[in-house]
Amino acid sequence: MKKSIIIALMALLPLGAFAQKFGHIDSSVIVPLMNEYKAGQAEMEELQKQYMEELNYMQTEYQKKEDDYMANRESLPENIRIRREQELGESQQKIAQYYQDCQTNLAKKNDELMDGIQAKKLKAIQAVGEEGGYVCIFDVAGGVVPYVSSTLTTDVTEAVKAKLGIK
Repeated sequence: MKKSIIIALMALLPLGAFAQKFGHIDSSVIVPLMNEYKAGQAEMEELQKQYMEELNYMQTEYQKKEDDYMANRESLPENIRIRREQELGESQQKIAQYYQDCQTNLAKKNDELMDGIQAKKLKAIQAVGEEGGYVCIFDVAGGVVPYVSSTLTTDVTEAVKAKLGIK
């Protein structure tokens, strides 16, 4: 009797393994549709525009100084000419430093915005996974999983979009 129960359990165990549910999503479809992503893109564009305006202003002012220097260079005493050349060099360095600072700030802001988006997406994926009884949900975007069988897994992209309120 015990042997037949053990044999029956051993026969049913593999069936339980096949009953496990796996899902997959394509976050490259989901993320661009999120309101936070759209708002973040608009915020990034506005910040980039502000930086470009300031950079253009700095370059225009530098160009004016350089043009004035070039026009009057021959008539300037040596000590004034040397001082103006130093000022022009310092101005170039300030422009280059400002440009680097802008690039750094834009990258930090983008990371900050994307971290919030990724956290919200992950929370929705986890909720779909728990509600649907999935063992695992793979993201086919980004090349983390080189292959996901669409016949052996369920595409839960639409369910995640619904959790995020995306149509």
